[in-house]
Amino acid sequence: MHRFDTNAYAAEELVAEFGAVFLCAHLEMKERPRHAESIQSWLQLLKDDNRAIFTAASKASQAAEYLRAFCEQLEEAD
Repeated sequence: MHRFDTNAYAAEELVAEFGAVFLCAHLEMKERPRHAESIQSWLQLLKDDNRAIFTAASKASQAAEYLRAFCEQLEEAD
């Protein structure tokens, strides 16, 4: 019922946002995702857990690398 108000959900959002930024940078996209409405939940998460930003960035980097490798495999198969 209150899933979207939890630190766990905020962490998921933060990982997704970092992942989007990493992929946009890799693709040299000038437009970046903007999700200002999520900032409040991220701030609370970061106040509650001083390592959350590092964890989120690491997980996002792993996810972005997985997607890049997957795309490279598809390109090689063509």
